[in-house]
Amino acid sequence: MSTLVSGFSKLSKAEKINWLIKNHLSAYKDAETILKQYWNSDQKLQQLHDEFIENTITNYFLPFGIAPNFVINDKIYTIPMTIEESSVVAAASKSAKFWQTRGGFKATVLSTTKIGQVHFTYSGSYSDLKNYFDIIKQQLITGTKSITENMEKRGGGILDVELRDKTSDLDNYYQLHATFETLDAMGANFINSCLEQFAKTFKTEAEHHLQLPINIVMSILSNYVPECVVRAEVSCKVEALAEKDIDPNTFAEKFVQAVNIAEIEPYRAVTHNKGIMNGIDAVVLATGNDFRAVEAGVHAYAAKDGKYSSLTHAKIEDGIFTFWMEIPLALGTVGGLTSLHPLVKLALQILDQPNAKQLMQIVAVAGLAQNFAALRSLTTTGIQEGHMKMHLMNILNQFEATPSEKEQIVNHFKTNVVTHSAVVKAIENLRQ
Repeated sequence: MSTLVSGFSKLSKAEKINWLIKNHLSAYKDAETILKQYWNSDQKLQQLHDEFIENTITNYFLPFGIAPNFVINDKIYTIPMTIEESSVVAAASKSAKFWQTRGGFKATVLSTTKIGQVHFTYSGSYSDLKNYFDIIKQQLITGTKSITENMEKRGGGILDVELRDKTSDLDNYYQLHATFETLDAMGANFINSCLEQFAKTFKTEAEHHLQLPINIVMSILSNYVPECVVRAEVSCKVEALAEKDIDPNTFAEKFVQAVNIAEIEPYRAVTHNKGIMNGIDAVVLATGNDFRAVEAGVHAYAAKDGKYSSLTHAKIEDGIFTFWMEIPLALGTVGGLTSLHPLVKLALQILDQPNAKQLMQIVAVAGLAQNFAALRSLTTTGIQEGHMKMHLMNILNQFEATPSEKEQIVNHFKTNVVTHSAVVKAIENLRQ
């Protein structure tokens, strides 16, 4: 049974663990051992991890893998991926191998604009507010000079600020809608600092220009970035899709049909796009970026036309198969965890120290590759054959199989269908 606690954040790490075990894990005899076995032996490194968040008691490990052989814009990449799902890295690697002999992946950054908003209410006339905004707009921008100076030296900064009337949606509701260029930084702290300064100037100066006050509700960046978009694609002649036991024309037609279904059927589109995000999130996490922000923005983008739909598209024209995706990605290669987490530094080095635009391209390609692999399986052998073979080792580990048992069972399932019950039966038979 849970219990309330006061001043928990002020307790030492050992005291927090003792409290946790006493109140939540008393029946779990190995709890303290499990928590401590994931600590870094390097105390300096462990302290770094402890200080990422509050109330840290241990580290939660996820596999850090690599998918080699990606040809992107005629350059070869090995892509780092952090994810727990068994088949993701294998699927990405398989797609990379497939397309490396068919022209590789092409990727282009279409735009890099990011957005932030000051949300406020005003009960006076719109014309008075608009006149005031026109007067104060330049002062809003100049008032942030101490914040934007370094960003501007690198070529970024505030692109524009506009007043938006949202009173048709909510009484007395308006926005200062600002656009930014943050270059190689994701830019969340930069954007939020600018917005808070906008709000301060806007509210203070209103006292000299408006009869009624402005009420600032909040100032915050948006994770919806429909103007920070990258395109990734693959294409080849239909006959080049030929593989053993697969007719290229039949494959191409079924593949396009599968994408068309995801375009019009939301129940399919959600799973379809989840598969894309398997690849995207894995690279975003490995490179120290905010996968939750990316997820939110991407799914909003998938519904931008009023109905949730596929992020990828496919067509056959004049004998050419083309598969592509345009996706919003606000990523950074400087600041945040990119300069703190040792594995993030290694991940960026593996990618040859990309700038933000290059990382956008790499991440988009990882998502497209993942989707290609999934659709390729779904329209040919089915998804479960490959997925369950990858999941086999997880099942064996659940039953604490020995190395010898693992070897025998893996060999058995090279020619047999993998299901959970079949694996359990094989283990039982082996142990009898």
